[in-house]
Amino acid sequence: MGWSQLQRYIFERTDATLLWNTVRLMIAVTLGCAVIGVGAALCTERLELPGRRLFAVLVVLPLAIPDFVVGYAWSSLSPSIYGYPAAVLVMTLSLYPLVYLPVAATLRRSDPGQDEVARSLGLSRFRRFFRVIIPQVRIAAFGGCLIVSLALLAEYGAFEILRYQTFTTQIFTEIDVAQPSVASALSLVLVVLGVLVLTGELFASGKRRVTRLGRGVARPAERRDPGRLKTVVVIGMVLLVGLGLGVPIATLSYWLIVGGATTVPSASIFTALGYTVLYSGLAALCATVLAVPIALLIVRHRGRLSIILERSAFISQSLPGVVIALALVFFATRYFFSFYLSAEELVLAYVVLFFPFALVGVRAAIAQAPVGLEEIARSLGCSPVTAWRKVTLPLVAPGIGAAFSLVFLSAVTELTATLLLRPTGVETLATQFWVYETNLSYGAAAPYAALIVGIAAVPTFVLSRWFDRRATTRENDGDLAGLDIAR
Repeated sequence: MGWSQLQRYIFERTDATLLWNTVRLMIAVTLGCAVIGVGAALCTERLELPGRRLFAVLVVLPLAIPDFVVGYAWSSLSPSIYGYPAAVLVMTLSLYPLVYLPVAATLRRSDPGQDEVARSLGLSRFRRFFRVIIPQVRIAAFGGCLIVSLALLAEYGAFEILRYQTFTTQIFTEIDVAQPSVASALSLVLVVLGVLVLTGELFASGKRRVTRLGRGVARPAERRDPGRLKTVVVIGMVLLVGLGLGVPIATLSYWLIVGGATTVPSASIFTALGYTVLYSGLAALCATVLAVPIALLIVRHRGRLSIILERSAFISQSLPGVVIALALVFFATRYFFSFYLSAEELVLAYVVLFFPFALVGVRAAIAQAPVGLEEIARSLGCSPVTAWRKVTLPLVAPGIGAAFSLVFLSAVTELTATLLLRPTGVETLATQFWVYETNLSYGAAAPYAALIVGIAAVPTFVLSRWFDRRATTRENDGDLAGLDIAR
């Protein structure tokens, strides 16, 4: 399109408005998710509350509800729910588990000795929170906020339903009016914003160590009674679960019961279910397998090259699915037409979009696997491949399973790329829901939304059990693990 025309598109007044809408939403939602995620993790991991285990499961379940389904649930309650306040509310309630999960896992494996020493020195609960707890969970919280920020840059469905204009919604509008060059120009701004977010998270995380060094292993933290604040904390947790999970489930239940007529041609929900599970499963398998060698390079051979690979892998998260889809369409139509609108093209788009999720899960699992055990196996005559298969793989298998579940969950709920790349005559649960929702057929859309939630709840449950298993293993087998590592 030429540099002069590119400048005109990027620096127009409309683009300044889009930039302001995107940035202010990203700041508000990221801060909200950080506060809610860290607070909920402290409540479930460090406080003795009635129904604590139930709360620990319920606060994760909003991950099973796609953002566009949450937007549909809230917007169908009242026509007045739209714009910036509605977008902040919906996205915060949808994305805070991305901060809660890593922070909760960090609190489970962090050593309570630091907090006990601070208490013995006379530090108040408030000062201990900022001087002990925050440094311990800082890296995990920043990692969760990174994913939240990038997810906001790429979100389309919820913003379209809530009538809140961002770069992503404008890109899709330009595609609808056959202006792919303008859409590409606008997507460049998202790339810059994504790089800025990645760079900011890298500097904010820092290099300070928060692990415990010394003899023995860390003890599990003792959960404390909040005392007079117990009622307030329980009410807060109930309110969080009610808004994040109760409202969408109640709204879906209402529309399932009420139903409604539609002029849109009906489609088989079982066929859509089959295509959804097939494409999402293949994408999750490919992304997880590809993440293993990259994660090994990042963890075992940390250097400038591995850092560049790690950070570049996250850039795709700053692009909406529609931009990735357009790139694949361009490639297929120019160089490989038989690839155009094929199942392989759609699966590849899922892999590109959600590979960072697989990398995060696999990297975390490999980082927790002691290298010394693998070295011992090799000293006993095992080849590198055999040592990896017999020693390291069993240790990292739960993390690999969690990574697979996270990619599968994301692919099931993906909308924008699926709308453009699905093979001719194929409808997934997400695309068929979108057809009904855009025609205001809320009753007809409800069964598809409910089935998406039901499918996504399975990998969400696997993720929560993975974190719980890691915590339980540490509590029950800590001494034995310490001896093994020492040997």
